[in-house]
Amino acid sequence: MRPIAEHTRDAFAKAEEFVRTFYERKGDPALRHKVGKPRPVILDSGCGTGESTIHIARRFPNIPVIGIDKSGVRLDKAGNPSQTAGENVPENTFWIRAELLDFWRLALDRVKSGEWTIPYHAVYYPNPWPKQSEATRRFHMHPIFPTLLALSEVTELRTNWEIYAREFAEAAKIVYEENARKVEGNDNRGDNGGRFHETHDGTAAVLTAQPRIVCESFDPTAPETAFERKYKDAGQKLWRVVVGRV
Repeated sequence: MRPIAEHTRDAFAKAEEFVRTFYERKGDPALRHKVGKPRPVILDSGCGTGESTIHIARRFPNIPVIGIDKSGVRLDKAGNPSQTAGENVPENTFWIRAELLDFWRLALDRVKSGEWTIPYHAVYYPNPWPKQSEATRRFHMHPIFPTLLALSEVTELRTNWEIYAREFAEAAKIVYEENARKVEGNDNRGDNGGRFHETHDGTAAVLTAQPRIVCESFDPTAPETAFERKYKDAGQKLWRVVVGRV
């Protein structure tokens, strides 16, 4: 409920403009003007130097991919030749400096209004805050977590810490179970036919589909971030959690 940082509002406006102009350049009238037709947008949260954003943009060439990080120093390195292997940065790539929690809240407003749909959200190698005293800084122990899950059709977390991955998966399960309980208790109330139970931040209206939650170790053949490459080269086991609505 804290006020959204002004620099993040400005950054979000720039991201919206990039999305709008991307689809205008594509010349797709269905995505530009059709009422009720949301524009697909992909988020790469905590993108660091932006290497992962490039990989994701190549994977989804027809959808704008927004890399977000709070560090201007890291973002200044985005798109350097070592990341692109001599190729051009994909035209659907966009980087912005912003506070993640605030950016997510603004993005959820666009999802709820039907302006955006987010088919994939990458959360690769976030700070695990490993100390017990820091635990509430982990995304899945923070009040922002339902907003994070509500944003996209598929959320993928990657980490080198098994505990973090298993906590994230268990927290996602709890969020959806709690939301299902609230919706069931709201079956015969309101004008929406009991489909939604609005929480204080409105996330329950989005979190209605039963998710598939997968927590597993994986071995990337082509690492997509500097951390992923570092951990793989060091022989560490990597973990990912995929939360997808079905």
